[in-house]
Amino acid sequence: MAKDYYKTLGVEKGASKEELKKAFHKLAHKHHPDKQGGDEAKFKEINEAYQILSDDNKRAQYDQFGEAGTNGGFGGGQPGGGFGGFDFSGFQNAQGGQGFEFDLGDIFGEMFGGGGRSQVRRGRDISVDIQISFKEAVFGVERNILINKISECDTCRGSGAEAGSQMKKCATCSGKGKVNETRRSIFGTFQSARECPDCLGRGEVPDKKCKTCRGEGVLNKQVNIKVQVPAGMDAGEMIRLTGQGEAVAGGQAGDLYVKVHIEKDNTWKRVGHDLTTEIKIKLTDALLGTDYKLETLDGPLTLKVPAGLTYGEILRVKAKGVPVRGTGRRGDLLIRVTFSTPAKLSKTARKAIEDLQSEGL
Repeated sequence: MAKDYYKTLGVEKGASKEELKKAFHKLAHKHHPDKQGGDEAKFKEINEAYQILSDDNKRAQYDQFGEAGTNGGFGGGQPGGGFGGFDFSGFQNAQGGQGFEFDLGDIFGEMFGGGGRSQVRRGRDISVDIQISFKEAVFGVERNILINKISECDTCRGSGAEAGSQMKKCATCSGKGKVNETRRSIFGTFQSARECPDCLGRGEVPDKKCKTCRGEGVLNKQVNIKVQVPAGMDAGEMIRLTGQGEAVAGGQAGDLYVKVHIEKDNTWKRVGHDLTTEIKIKLTDALLGTDYKLETLDGPLTLKVPAGLTYGEILRVKAKGVPVRGTGRRGDLLIRVTFSTPAKLSKTARKAIEDLQSEGL
């Protein structure tokens, strides 16, 4: 990562020498390694920044070219001169002392993100949203989606050629798949190679172009894509379908990303890989115990409620929750049990409770 000397000293780019000096002394005093809590690495960074910015020539080079301008990276002050301080004098062959030839377009192209080397063309990544039910998210589901995208031409299979047409050498690049171009920069004039715009790097063009795609090899059309949503899918997760994005002539298709939205369920909620819900039973059922009929995502379930259950107690049913992908296991059902007390008691009910009270219950 390029160093920002102004940021290191905590000053603006137009800071005066006096401001630089004050900032340096303050930070140097704070981070000096001889002091308790000092930071030797930080102190070196501060010192390096001040040495560059306090020198008019070095500061001018830094302002114009960045960090590279301060270390001979643009032809200054390094043995051998030339580019970036590299000494090319040692690159001589054994016959006659002639130097090797370098494709500087390739060298500097790689340095600055371009490049003489051809790269595989790749189509655009695209994304779609789908909505599924809560139950489908738990157990998984297969969906078919219709989308419009740039796809390979079915008629020519991406070749761009009419059926029976012969391929011929591209006249633009002479079959090389690349064309040379001249560029000017601060280093001088360089030649570099780029992909041929007519044959798209293939070196060949059809004698007769496909009428369906007009020789492009791709066209915009509606496509039906099958999406397999895995069991245990959580809201907001993405499914990546490699090669199902947009196609590009002479290259590989991009990817399709499917974002899954999940409908809420009125009964169940998901907590990790567990499913939670709440049921309400009668006070007598909590005291005496009961069998409670419960509808789960797996179907009907008879829940055994033990006698003497306390309010808000949670009952667990194992292995009926959300599947844990790649393990064959499932989470649990967590069922919170509550009960209500009657607002009014009949004489018989009151007498029964008073009898319990007399027994210390």
